[in-house]
Amino acid sequence: MEERKYNEAEDIYSKILRAGRRTYFFDVRSTKAGDYYLTISESKKFTNEDGSFYFKKHKIYLYKEDFEGFNELLKEMTKYIIDEKGLEVISERHQKDYVKEDKQPKPEANDESKENFTDVDFDDI
Repeated sequence: MEERKYNEAEDIYSKILRAGRRTYFFDVRSTKAGDYYLTISESKKFTNEDGSFYFKKHKIYLYKEDFEGFNELLKEMTKYIIDEKGLEVISERHQKDYVKEDKQPKPEANDESKENFTDVDFDDI
């Protein structure tokens, strides 16, 4: 996580989390009354057909009176996901047995109908 310097009177403290195409901004800000609240922003990078790019941003505002409930639910939900699916990231590209449509699956190790790559006939060389 990166820390941002104070850049506006309203911004108090900031951290940045870069995660692939996504960047998360955690900003402590001040209300007009001088109280603090948290904004969490997600910025996601997209590419146009011409190669230029743009960002889509989403922001939530979290106020002190909601911290406890938010924190409890966040912990519960993240624990549930990890308990159910573990820490490994699962996506098409990360699946161990994922095969692209244009590629054939690898033969099974015990498939005797296929030649074993170690069965080399040196007369063919």
